[in-house]
Amino acid sequence: MDGALEPEIVTLGAEHMQVAAGIRRVALWQRLPWLPDVHTPEEEEQYWRMHLLPNCTILGAAVGNKLVGVIAYGDEWIEQLYVLPGFQGMGIGSLLLGCAKGEMDEIRLWTFQRNRGARAFYERHGFSAEEKTDGVDNEEKEPDVLYHWRRLPELAPDLKPSD
Repeated sequence: MDGALEPEIVTLGAEHMQVAAGIRRVALWQRLPWLPDVHTPEEEEQYWRMHLLPNCTILGAAVGNKLVGVIAYGDEWIEQLYVLPGFQGMGIGSLLLGCAKGEMDEIRLWTFQRNRGARAFYERHGFSAEEKTDGVDNEEKEPDVLYHWRRLPELAPDLKPSD
């Protein structure tokens, strides 16, 4: 990654929730324009503020003074991971995902089946599809897929034979 664009990972607080929710909206609808818009921007900000903030670790990737990516995770789940379209493909999503993988031994997450870019991203990072649904249980009614990642056990150092 170019040194001028090296992102800084920062912990986000209540004052960042409007921007975090906005990153989600822009990134999601740029990638999946057919997806139903089931919440207003204000409702999404409230979700980040009232549900994610108290229950998750929320990190942001900042380039200069601009927040360009966000991740919310905890309890073996990634709840949100989005990078602004103009900053995708630069390793920012991988950096944010690496933060979560560094803190959890097992991770699950949902993504939409038609989101091929996200699916390829997670599969490159060692996630496996565990379950597919018809989408009847999600708000968008869009078929989705549950991904799972588990940290591999550390190999024991070679044992020396006893004398």
